[in-house]
Amino acid sequence: MKAIRQANARALLATMGLLAGLAGAVGPAGASESLPLGATHLVAVLRESAGENKQDEALQPWGKVTMQLEDGREMEIEASWYHYLGDMHIRLVFDGPQKLQSATPEDLARLRLDADQALRLAAGNLRRIYGEPRVSAWEGGLMRVDGRASDLNSSYFLDRDFWLALQQRHPQGLVAAVPQRGGLVFAPADDEEAVTRLRFGAVALYAGARNQRVSSALYLFRDGRWSVFQPPLAH
Repeated sequence: MKAIRQANARALLATMGLLAGLAGAVGPAGASESLPLGATHLVAVLRESAGENKQDEALQPWGKVTMQLEDGREMEIEASWYHYLGDMHIRLVFDGPQKLQSATPEDLARLRLDADQALRLAAGNLRRIYGEPRVSAWEGGLMRVDGRASDLNSSYFLDRDFWLALQQRHPQGLVAAVPQRGGLVFAPADDEEAVTRLRFGAVALYAGARNQRVSSALYLFRDGRWSVFQPPLAH
């Protein structure tokens, strides 16, 4: 399991460019970007943890990972990443003009936040910066969730106030899919036809997302919390 987690971490860090961010943050065009590192710029993103199927929402720190640099040197880093639910993990990041930079445990200590407090703050910042989550009809009884930044649509999965408000109209709960970073889709749990469409549609969206994938599972929001409704695909 440790080897799987380390392999996942290497791929995830390479994808997001977070190693560069932790070591000094180089912008897309090679120019240095000074990122805001205050509480008002802290947001949370969801990323895939391939091969995992965590059964509860308790945040578990990812821990330290040893990375090999291009010149062959190794460095050990610890970012504010947390195993979350199903095959997803959470990254707390600072939102800059051109990219995201991973927050570290030292950043959270500086801001006097524990992981749960930071996650609540991040959800509030997402709403403030990118707008309230908008719900619109998609197809076959399914609903989609969007904000002003498509790459962060999946982060609204973490906005518990949003889902609590929706659950008031759907006491049996809501089944949601987060197949890719720009995709968050749900259906009322008591709409069997829509849930069936979601089962197949989410797998197709996940398969087509490639390096934008988040989760191959389905999740149930009921009684104020998330649980795994349909397990992730085997890898």
